[in-house]
Amino acid sequence: MKYRIEISSVAEAEADSAFLRFSQVTSPTRASQWYSGLLQTIESLSQMPKRCPLARENEYFSQEIRQLLYGKGRNSYRILFTILAGQDVSTVRILHIRHASQQTLGENPEEPNTI
Repeated sequence: MKYRIEISSVAEAEADSAFLRFSQVTSPTRASQWYSGLLQTIESLSQMPKRCPLARENEYFSQEIRQLLYGKGRNSYRILFTILAGQDVSTVRILHIRHASQQTLGENPEEPNTI
């Protein structure tokens, strides 16, 4: 089964922001390669997205939240997504792209839930 990929505007903005930060500390070519790899990793979710484990955010939200890791070391990012079942086509909705060191969404009750 092939899933349709849908990227939220929030996730797009987070990916763009990560690209800008990455391009400030490395060459434009390397930053472009990183961004291209991110998009390829996201596209890989069109096949077997349930291979990815539940994200730590899963316990704070009613939807099932999964994650796919991208990058290594200090450049590691978590792609947070949910799977929406449809009649004809199911969709993988990318919710957030967060640096691995960022706080868990929903963990702080004073912070609004954005998933």
